[in-house]
Amino acid sequence: MQNPSLPRLLLLSFTLTSVFNQVLGDEGFCSAPSILDQTDSSSKPLYWKVTSPTLSPSHLQDLPGFTRSVYRRDHALITPESHVFSPLPDWTNTLGAYLITPAIGSHFVMYLAKMQENSRSGLPPNDVERLIFVTQGAVTLTNSSGISNKLVVDSYAYLPPNFDHSLKCDGSATLVVFERRYAFLDNHITEHIVGSTDKQPLLETPGEVFELKKLLPASMPYDFNIHVMDFQPGEFLNVKEVHYNQHGLLLLEGQGIYRLGNSWYPVQAGDVIWMAPFVPQWYAALGKTRSRYLLYKDVNRNPL
Repeated sequence: MQNPSLPRLLLLSFTLTSVFNQVLGDEGFCSAPSILDQTDSSSKPLYWKVTSPTLSPSHLQDLPGFTRSVYRRDHALITPESHVFSPLPDWTNTLGAYLITPAIGSHFVMYLAKMQENSRSGLPPNDVERLIFVTQGAVTLTNSSGISNKLVVDSYAYLPPNFDHSLKCDGSATLVVFERRYAFLDNHITEHIVGSTDKQPLLETPGEVFELKKLLPASMPYDFNIHVMDFQPGEFLNVKEVHYNQHGLLLLEGQGIYRLGNSWYPVQAGDVIWMAPFVPQWYAALGKTRSRYLLYKDVNRNPL
C-alpha cells in the first residue's frame, strides 16, 4: 500500500533542493557579490579602488540610508559612499571632500581634491604646511622660481609653510591633501620635497612583520610624517597601540579589520580613518592581495 505522505515528502525535498541551489548559485554557498571576485586588478591603475570603490554585497549600494561611516568621540571611519564634494576654496575647477578637520577633534586637515580639466590649486593659509599625494592622474607642481615637477600616481610633494606654489592639471587627477599649522622651532626649517613611494627605502620594524616607508625625513624640523605601511594577507600589527599621537589614514589597497577603541570595523581601499590620542588601535590584513595604507602621524614635538 502506497504511503500517502510520500508525495508531500518528495515535493518538500524538491522545493528545498531548488532553494538550496539558488543560494549556492554557480560559485558555492552564500555566493553574494564580493570585492574578492574582481580578480582582474592587474590591468587596473595603481590605487584604482580609491577613486572607484566597491561595496559588497552590491545590493547595499542602493539601500536607502545605508553607510559604513561611523563617528565616535575618539575615532571615525569615513567611507566613500558618505563623501560630500563641493568646490574647494581658492582652487579652480576642483571639487573637494573634507574628511578630517579640527571640527572632529584633530589638529590637522585631510581632504580629497578632485582636479578637473584646466584646474589650479590655491594656497593654504599663512603658516600652514601641506603634503599632497597623487592617487589618480597627474599634476604639475610649480614654485615661485618657475621650477616645475610632474607628479603622477604614487608620488607626493611636501610644501613648507608660506611656500609659494601652484598645482595645475590639464586632464583630471585625485589628490590626498594633508595640512596643519606648523609648530615652529628655533633654528629649524623644513625644505620643499618631491618624491615617490617606490624611491623610499624600507625601514626596520622591530617586532613587526609589515613593511614601512616614510615620505618625510625623521629629523626635528618636521612636525609630522606620512607612513606607507604594507601588510600581506594574514599579517597584522603585533603591538596594540595606545599613544598620544593622532592619525589620519587612507587605505590605498586591500581590505582588513581595524580595531578602534572597543569596536571592530571591516575596512577596504578608499576608507579613511581618524584616530584621536590614546584610542586603542590595531589592524589585520584580510583578502587575497596586500593591504597598503597612508598614515599621518604627528612627530618631533613635546605634547605640552
